[in-house]
Amino acid sequence: MRIHAAREGRIGTNVIFGFPRTDVRAPLLRAGGERPTKVLRDLLRGDGAVMVPGVFNAVTAMLAERMGFRALYLSGAALTASMGLPDLGLVTLDEVARAVTYIARAVSTPLIVDVDTGFGEALNVVRTVRELEAAGAAAVQIEDQVLPKKCGHLAGKQLVPAEDMAKKVRAAAEARRDPDFVIVARTDARGVTGLDDAVWRAQLYLEAGADVIFPEALESLDEFAEFARRVRAPLLANMTEFGRSPLIPAARLGELGYRLVIYPVTLLRVALGAMRRALRTLMEVGTQEPLLGEMMTRGELYELIAYHDYEEFDRRVSEEVDGMVRRVTRHRYQ
Repeated sequence: MRIHAAREGRIGTNVIFGFPRTDVRAPLLRAGGERPTKVLRDLLRGDGAVMVPGVFNAVTAMLAERMGFRALYLSGAALTASMGLPDLGLVTLDEVARAVTYIARAVSTPLIVDVDTGFGEALNVVRTVRELEAAGAAAVQIEDQVLPKKCGHLAGKQLVPAEDMAKKVRAAAEARRDPDFVIVARTDARGVTGLDDAVWRAQLYLEAGADVIFPEALESLDEFAEFARRVRAPLLANMTEFGRSPLIPAARLGELGYRLVIYPVTLLRVALGAMRRALRTLMEVGTQEPLLGEMMTRGELYELIAYHDYEEFDRRVSEEVDGMVRRVTRHRYQ
């Protein structure tokens, strides 16, 4: 009976030996704090534009958080490219959910997740929202293209009927468990049916329950300004490189009324460019020594991923258990 009580006592203070549980938190467990969904909602209510870098794995998310960015964007284009795939809707819900889980475990910054067309129709969107909300996302972004979808800045896109997209938005809004979970509705109509249709679709999607509107591939500063005048809602602007939209400073977009500005593939493109230079140097020089000045040092990397916190946690747990063993052993032979 006393042994059984001792085992139960490990939940808190040990009921036989009286030694306290030290409440050492494992490094993989994030400390409690304000819900990321609530943080994102507050950002949407604020003034000016929030710059949102595109991340594609946990370590890029950790770096962006460490640099002070207040929201993150899991780009479908960057995620699929990191898997060696084109951005044609080939990634699966399970793969996206896995990536979200890794990122949400590593950072506390709100994560907006690109889910392309929602992985199906309205019923599938319900599953998508439930899975990604459970994985730790603060928002999902759904677009109104048909499958196979294309990058929003390429020719040849096709749209689903507006009412079909509105059904997905409605389903997403009703599927969320957390009322602060954000639904971003993207319309690709500007490059297919024109700006007027993009505005009309945006208004329909807002009526269906969207919290944020994302007009993809607007082609001038004047178009960004006109869309903001005609659609009175939190807006998201995409400042992707090499696309149809001009690269407008975030401060200017904030003045126009945009609340979020995403840079979906910037980190991936810069990283691949740097890796290409590094590989060329290795091939031509035969050593990485000329690259040392461009690298994050071992110490900087360890600090970013909290390497020493893991070591300290392991040391403390080992010391505590060693002490428990000594106390239990002394009691056993008394």
